[in-house]
Amino acid sequence: MSFSEIDVFGVYVAPISLLMAVAWLVLVLVRRVADRFGLSRQVWHPPLFWIASYMIVLSAIVLLVAKVRS
Repeated sequence: MSFSEIDVFGVYVAPISLLMAVAWLVLVLVRRVADRFGLSRQVWHPPLFWIASYMIVLSAIVLLVAKVRS
């Protein structure tokens, strides 16, 4: 598995930065759906829950990209 820099409009960026942005966008969508159904009121510590959810989404995306690239 090899991740190399990605050219974004002439600027080389680390692939993890793009994956982090994608994970954040996915989490925004998940959070809106969860707020619509009242999930945030059901968890003990909402900020901790969302940070953990972000890490899970980011890890899943990294593993998915690594599997696709290999």
